[in-house]
Amino acid sequence: MSKKSNTSKRYTAEFKRDAVALVYSSGKTVTEVAREIGVSPEGLRNWVNQDKADRGQGPEGALTSDEKEELRRLRRENREQQQTIEILKKAAAFFAKESTK
Repeated sequence: MSKKSNTSKRYTAEFKRDAVALVYSSGKTVTEVAREIGVSPEGLRNWVNQDKADRGQGPEGALTSDEKEELRRLRRENREQQQTIEILKKAAAFFAKESTK
């Protein structure tokens, strides 16, 4: 009995780019191309949609790959800064308490 892996397969940027190009050039559906290259239709469809957004042809408000990466980076920085602020608040409270002794 085989167990299904909970981790998704990682594909290189080059593989994704080539897969998207195949969708555009083959005249086949996303599902047909996905079946041929061994990826999920949903994953390939996401890659095609992201490619369209990156070229400015996606739906209004769709983020480009660069914008998504910047958003991830800014969220990570924000999280780190919030943690630093919490530590500084605790340190300030500690030293304020110590100075009144």
